[in-house]
Amino acid sequence: MPRLRQPKRHFTTTLVARKDDSSSASTPQSTVYGFSEIQSLTTNPDPKRILIDVREPGEVQSTGKIPGSRNLPVTSAPDAFFLPAEEFEERYGFAKPGDGDEAIFYCKAGVRSRAAARLAAQAGFAGKIGEFPGSWIEWEKNGGEVEREK
Repeated sequence: MPRLRQPKRHFTTTLVARKDDSSSASTPQSTVYGFSEIQSLTTNPDPKRILIDVREPGEVQSTGKIPGSRNLPVTSAPDAFFLPAEEFEERYGFAKPGDGDEAIFYCKAGVRSRAAARLAAQAGFAGKIGEFPGSWIEWEKNGGEVEREK
């Protein structure tokens, strides 16, 4: 007797925020920056706007970084956003951004920078949060200046 096959089942899922899920409502939106705005920031630095490269140190070492940016590897150190200011500065070599500062994140392709921006917003890491979604790939493609680690 031939064996009967079960029909294939097709399911689709749509993710929708629940009405009682207040986490997305309490997380502020980040400002999105393009290449020219980041380039302008590198030529006219503002001490209240900190450009943060969230790639791993090995990546930064091999490719270089956007001039004036600071390295804060989000994959290996996600707890950094929650550290007290003194410990943060001791560990990463720059002052932890405060309420009057804006932290602008970038990575290689924009995925980790988005995660870092959300994590930073949840932690109250800076007064304002920004992202450069084009990140290193766009910077390099457009011929942005490269700073090498010493």
